[in-house]
Amino acid sequence: MSMTIEQRRQHRLMTIEKSLAKRHRKENRFRRLGLAAVMTGMTLVAILFASILMRGVPAFWQATFFMELYFDPEVIQLEEKPERASGESQSEFNERFSAWQTQAGLVNWQSLIDRALEDNLEEDIEPSQLRDLRALLASNERFTLRNKFMEDPSVLGQTVEVKMLASANVDVWIKGNINRDLADARQQLSAQTRAWADQLYDEGIIRNAFSTALFLNMDSRSSPASAGLAGAFMGSLFMMIIVIMLSVPLGVASAVYLEEFAPKNRLTDIIEININNLAAVPSIVFGLLGASIFIGYLGLPLSAPLVGGLVLTLMTLPTIIIATRASLRSIPPSIRQAALGIGASKVQTVFHHVLPIALPGILTGSILGVAQALGETAPLLLIGMNAFVANVPSTPFEQSAALPVQIYLWQGNELRNFFEARTSAAIIVLLALMLSLNALAIWLRKKFETRW
Repeated sequence: MSMTIEQRRQHRLMTIEKSLAKRHRKENRFRRLGLAAVMTGMTLVAILFASILMRGVPAFWQATFFMELYFDPEVIQLEEKPERASGESQSEFNERFSAWQTQAGLVNWQSLIDRALEDNLEEDIEPSQLRDLRALLASNERFTLRNKFMEDPSVLGQTVEVKMLASANVDVWIKGNINRDLADARQQLSAQTRAWADQLYDEGIIRNAFSTALFLNMDSRSSPASAGLAGAFMGSLFMMIIVIMLSVPLGVASAVYLEEFAPKNRLTDIIEININNLAAVPSIVFGLLGASIFIGYLGLPLSAPLVGGLVLTLMTLPTIIIATRASLRSIPPSIRQAALGIGASKVQTVFHHVLPIALPGILTGSILGVAQALGETAPLLLIGMNAFVANVPSTPFEQSAALPVQIYLWQGNELRNFFEARTSAAIIVLLALMLSLNALAIWLRKKFETRW
């Protein structure tokens, strides 16, 4: 029996309602899955950041001695600090000052530290116990004491409160980063040194203080407690300056030419394809290129920020070009047509109308590309920036490390229970720099954003 018109209409309505209900269920399911994916990603990122902060933040505070030290004139037998006399040439003064520095280096500064420790422990230390006593302090603190005296020789004959870093093993022991119930044979410190460390900590001679050494010192192998990020930070800073000075102008200029002026032919198609391919090339390939061209062929200095900056520039260029072209494409054709319609030339149209509007996107892409380059490690390893350099570079031509490479080196250090936290602290410093660059990109985008 055939259906009436009303029945067919009701049937169609029921079919449509079922179809709509099914589509709505699928849409709601997709929204829930998307929300779950976003929440999962945010949760994982939060866990990552929380684990880094939990491990790294304690490393910003380090076990430090606060004790009275007597600058004994019988030990420090030095002439007065040289002052430049009238009529004396600079070379003559430098010679006298160098001789005074040499004499200061020959003073037995360790004996002054030993005596200060004895006074605080209120014990007579036997010669056989000196090794255990000196294990309390970082090994290069005698040089810190020497430098303090050379800066202010007026402390001679006075008792002055000094700050000195405890050794890495004492820092680990005080913070509880090692199991105290382990047998003596498995402990990093002798039983006597551990007892002295606990005594001085209970008396307030050893306290956890903010570690300026982490930021002001260079890396150190002889004194792990004094190892810092100053050299790696300056190396990364020089590299980022080179990357910004080279990659941003070259990348933006290339993108403007390809998008606004280049003819659309086979050659430009090949160039565009290669730029897109270069953006996907693994960073280690750029390291191989830098090692073979910049170091092997051009003879530039090994492990210098100059070479690192050039390598990272090559790696960043495709990202900046692609981001700039995307920003230029987002400008409505009406802007160009209006400018040309009132008599502006092609160059005036691009530089007076198109670029100012595209500037927020260009700046964002450029800064994000530079921030990505800041965290690269593989290409820097191949140009030798993993070499140990015990000085802070003053120019891009001097050897140095970089922050990501320093993190890599500290993570592999054999003193794991000390450098594990220090590695996380270095990661926090690197993340702070990258987040600062990202925040700068957002601020510049808001500042230069133009509505059309």
